[in-house]
Amino acid sequence: MRDGPPFRADHVGSLIRPPDLVRARQALAEGRLGEAELAGIEDRSVREIVAMQEGIGLKSVTDGEYRREYYLTSFFNSIGVALLQRQSRDLFYETADGTRVAGSRAEVDAKVGWTHSINVGAFAFLAATTRATPKVTIPAPTQIHFFAGSDGISRAAYADEETFWDDIVAAYHAELRALGAAGCRYVQLDETSMPKLADPAIQEIVARRGQDWRQVLATYGTVMGRIIAGKPAGMTLVVHHCRGNHGTGWQAQAGYDAVAEVMFGAVGAAGYFLEYDSPRAGDFSPLRFLPRDRIAVLGLVSTKEQRLEPVDELKRRIEAAARYVDIDRLCLSPQCGFSSNVWRPALTRDDQMRKLERIVETAAAVWGA
Repeated sequence: MRDGPPFRADHVGSLIRPPDLVRARQALAEGRLGEAELAGIEDRSVREIVAMQEGIGLKSVTDGEYRREYYLTSFFNSIGVALLQRQSRDLFYETADGTRVAGSRAEVDAKVGWTHSINVGAFAFLAATTRATPKVTIPAPTQIHFFAGSDGISRAAYADEETFWDDIVAAYHAELRALGAAGCRYVQLDETSMPKLADPAIQEIVARRGQDWRQVLATYGTVMGRIIAGKPAGMTLVVHHCRGNHGTGWQAQAGYDAVAEVMFGAVGAAGYFLEYDSPRAGDFSPLRFLPRDRIAVLGLVSTKEQRLEPVDELKRRIEAAARYVDIDRLCLSPQCGFSSNVWRPALTRDDQMRKLERIVETAAAVWGA
């Protein structure tokens, strides 16, 4: 029986914002509301979403990322990385109907550096609000490099890539130390770049940038491993891997086969939250590379489709994964967050609740209460 994170029934972090919080953030952007007023609405909304998670029976809770407009920007901006200012030249989100939407371009125009934690205050409020285990989510640094493309990282700021990565690792270590000192014991790094490198279309994009996708993958694995190796004692650090989510869209489609050895072998996370909700994710065979002391959290429940997955279907898929990893080292979650940004959730809040309830229900049926 697991009594620590990741839990048998867990979730990725972001949750759909209530309408009054969405309206308040819009009012702030238009100058009709002050920061203090927004913070009060955020506080009330976080208390309500924590109560919802506890009521469902989840043993780890987040603040739904309610204090962020987008899951990436707050932390990246705080260390000197601009995002959402310009569109990417070569990365797009695809949807089932063939629509393509340009992704965002990351820009690093000066040295990356940590000055203060933007997560400690939010964590302290969350920890004081819940009886469950509070989890903090942080975007992974690989996405800075991946979204920057071939020229998004200024040569004036960084003449060589090694120095850039050294500064990145130092910034993340400082953030983890600050969270650890505040009492945080459960942190998730949201990493979407390594699985994308398994997609032949993405490999071609990387080649056009003048890079070898295998070398990029190796670098990402090394950087993630360095960050995790420097976490504070007593902190459980997990990684969430997906292929990019933007409403109902995605950025890549391929199984983990081409990246699994590095993803599982070099990174060294305590657990891996894995997107497995559609055929785009491939089969479970890459789980054979998971080290014996690590946990795979199967993201079998979709945050893109309204359909509620039946318990028997989820149980069958867990059993299929157990052919490669002992079932005692498996857990269940959604494939991604329910709302990685404020504005475009694919589901309703009722859909979200039913899916979280289904995860808890299924986990109890498979592993016991």
